[in-house]
Amino acid sequence: MVVALLVPFASGALAKTQEVGLAELFPDERQARTIVVINKVLERFHYRDFELTDAFAEQVIDNYFEDLDPGRLFFLKRDVDRFARSAPRLDDDVAKGKLDTAFDVFRVYRMRVDARIDHALSLLQEPFDFSRDESYLFNREEADWATTEVELNEVWRKRVKNDYLLLKLAGKDDDAIREQLRKRYKGITRRIHQFTPDDVYQAFVNAYARTLEPHTSYMSPSTSENFDISMRLSLEGIGAVLRAENEFTVIQRTIPGGPARQSGQIHAGDRIVGVAQGLDGEMEDVVGWRLQDVVDKIRGPKGSVVRLQTLPKSEAGGGRMREVSLVRNQIKLEDQAAQQFIIDGPENAPSLRVGVIEVPAFYRDFRAESAGKDDFRSTTRDVRKLIKELKADGVDGLIIDLRGNGGGSLTEALELTGLFIEEGPVVQVKDSFGKVEVEVDPDPAVVYTGPLAVLVDRNSASASEIFAGAIQDYGRGIIIGEPTFGKGTVQTLIDLDRYVPGDDTELGRLRLTMAEFYRISGGSTQLKGVEPDIRFELGLQGVDHGERSLENALPWARIRPARYTPASGFDLERLKRRSAERIKGDDGFRMLIAQGRVLSEIEAQDEVSLSERERRAESKRRDEVLKEQKAAFLRARGIEPVDEDADDVDEEALERQQEIIDRILTEEAARILADVIVERRADERPRAAMRD
Repeated sequence: MVVALLVPFASGALAKTQEVGLAELFPDERQARTIVVINKVLERFHYRDFELTDAFAEQVIDNYFEDLDPGRLFFLKRDVDRFARSAPRLDDDVAKGKLDTAFDVFRVYRMRVDARIDHALSLLQEPFDFSRDESYLFNREEADWATTEVELNEVWRKRVKNDYLLLKLAGKDDDAIREQLRKRYKGITRRIHQFTPDDVYQAFVNAYARTLEPHTSYMSPSTSENFDISMRLSLEGIGAVLRAENEFTVIQRTIPGGPARQSGQIHAGDRIVGVAQGLDGEMEDVVGWRLQDVVDKIRGPKGSVVRLQTLPKSEAGGGRMREVSLVRNQIKLEDQAAQQFIIDGPENAPSLRVGVIEVPAFYRDFRAESAGKDDFRSTTRDVRKLIKELKADGVDGLIIDLRGNGGGSLTEALELTGLFIEEGPVVQVKDSFGKVEVEVDPDPAVVYTGPLAVLVDRNSASASEIFAGAIQDYGRGIIIGEPTFGKGTVQTLIDLDRYVPGDDTELGRLRLTMAEFYRISGGSTQLKGVEPDIRFELGLQGVDHGERSLENALPWARIRPARYTPASGFDLERLKRRSAERIKGDDGFRMLIAQGRVLSEIEAQDEVSLSERERRAESKRRDEVLKEQKAAFLRARGIEPVDEDADDVDEEALERQQEIIDRILTEEAARILADVIVERRADERPRAAMRD
């Protein structure tokens, strides 16, 4: 599950303090009616063909178990087998609105949690020996379900030992560790006991929905109400997209202009392990919390302080944590606005000037536009202005930098493409009924006709992929970087009450995938994303990312190409060879590749040693790669590295440091574009001489 903390957001019910009795955990008539309506909506409107069958029901049961117990730490194999036998009738039950199985599973789950937490608390009374040669499988998504209590006890012995070791490596003493873990484990029981029937129902329906497709989800009436309330209140976020991963809340990406990005201390892959309010509020351990509950802790009034305790991705098993103070704020358009700068004299073409426009998002001030304001802000308007400035400064080529751009307004993707082409189609949209609409450049005027490159990375998604795909299909520019995210689907929010007219019962909302984007060349941007013409290999091997990492994601597909006229292409092989030769001797790329390999190693790791000596040695080895190479690179550029773990971090210096690192790829993209410019000018010279 993924949540964006950009604006007010409530993914679940507001924090509850009352315990719910087991006798209360049964479905009601409203929930029965809702699941019937959801089935009909999915069958009629979902982009993927849907039919409630035995096979689908079996997968729903599997997903429900995985959502409740992703680490396979509570259920026993006999529990799973028992309910799997009921799967063949689940499709018939759900079609009739019968939800007994979903609630039966949860009641068993709650009892198993109680038993496991009691055992974990007893383990905290025992000493731990960190000199033993043993390991803990912390990623148990593919592990077999434990067959006996004895087997599960052994899993928990290692789990508690690993939890203790992480805090020991973070510098905590024995008493503090045991107290923190007691609170953590008791908190798991407390939160499970606060699940209402609506919470149970929502958990089941979301397992049901993601069996069909990962972007389809359900909000119960209470969740919908809290969402609406928080949208009206002055509640703001930190500017981060979060996801649940095993028992951790993980930063998926930070948003340009947001407090998390601006701090320079929070990065994709970092795990949030604690949240505190204000400058001196107590740090609350959030390991094992539901993602919704972590969101409730992080959000708050604009201008207030939230402190996050994070375990950086690079620290994986090392345990060294970082505390970051953030001032909650609303992310404004001007904070995400496109910006420009010039790279003077790339090494391979000292006489050239390459302009760079960074586009962090496809934004459009719809409120100002609907109010009739002629000067409303938008990506296209800002980029148009920046191009004019760069042309006045005499640039020879232009790079549009879409790294980290997660998308935004489709209108802006169309209009921005239109700045670089005369006219024609930009993207095709196919709906759930098979109808295809071709979205075209709305303005035949061309603002920039010169040499163009587009820089993308694995977090360039949605509208970014539409723009980059169109530029590539037209042959208008060269695409450089990493394969993009692969988000090629379109969602809408459906109020389920509209399907039961005359009934006052509130049923909640369904977020539904109802269309898919296709490039004008016919291929979808879904799953595969946009493959760059020149790809930067940054050592991030064997790691699924983006849409490719999601279970039940829609497959890549192709439809008939639109009518368009592509320009002549580039000599890609020659450009690739020259870039590869430069990269070999580039100290910045050497650093990025070395770091990428370490991060890939961390990402692929499912098991850690429970030996303190080995864990410290492993952490030190990774430190040497991740920190020492960065320090050497920065010093070679005349920058003194910032200690990110210091008590008082110089955030401005950290931001300047990150800017230097970010420009490693931009500078090579400028050199590639310079190669294109030099080649084109060489090709044009003889023809010009003949005309003379």
